[in-house]
Amino acid sequence: MDIKNSAINYLSHLSSRGVRYVTNVEPVKETIKKTVVPTVTNVTKASSPINKIKMSDSVDCSNVKSLEEIRACIGDCKRCRLSEARTNIVFGEGNINADLMFVGEGPGQDEDQTGRPFVGRAGQLLTKIIEAMKLKREDVYIANIVKCRPPGNRTPVDDEIMTCSPFLMSQISMIKPKVIVALGSPATCTLLNEKIKITAIRGTFYDWKDGIKLMPTFHPAYLLRNYSTDNRRFVWDDMQKVMAFLEQGRNL
Repeated sequence: MDIKNSAINYLSHLSSRGVRYVTNVEPVKETIKKTVVPTVTNVTKASSPINKIKMSDSVDCSNVKSLEEIRACIGDCKRCRLSEARTNIVFGEGNINADLMFVGEGPGQDEDQTGRPFVGRAGQLLTKIIEAMKLKREDVYIANIVKCRPPGNRTPVDDEIMTCSPFLMSQISMIKPKVIVALGSPATCTLLNEKIKITAIRGTFYDWKDGIKLMPTFHPAYLLRNYSTDNRRFVWDDMQKVMAFLEQGRNL
């Protein structure tokens, strides 16, 4: 996966749409149609906001071919302000051949301390959700749209996401999951390149790119803050749709 060319191609796409600046730019909107599970059809591919990033002078990032090479490209990253207060870069972890990938917003305090994604209270809930799907954490891949903790666990801003997202896109290209579960609004908006509320689109499959389906759902941290029977049921309904889609694929 050529990270640099991916960034350049996306910037060219923005330019063709009349965009002249990328810092804090509003994502380019795409028309996204809904589909019915388990048969996923008639949906519009969505782009993801990618910005040209400053590559490490000591690592060749022009043609990475593995997750290890992507991590080497990140290096001791200082490409955006999030590096200033971080303890550890949280790259992601899991099965490199996973059919299912979870993408969250960014590391929290526990993740920043350990360098692992989703290990705090929200991560413990995510693990329970994965196990309820009759899977283990080792069966899936887990990552975030940014790899350094935002101060105070605030939401990452556009230029931080645009700087870090090429690495996530490269991870996805290497893993080639069948389904990505986008956890919460920031992850969903980044992957769909659409400013939209998670409450308006959760529970619906979207055709992302390269044959990958995307399922938006509530972030586990949201469930912890708004723990109710309805919200728990919403997320479980979404995961049942994911399970049905993956099972359908195995039976083809």
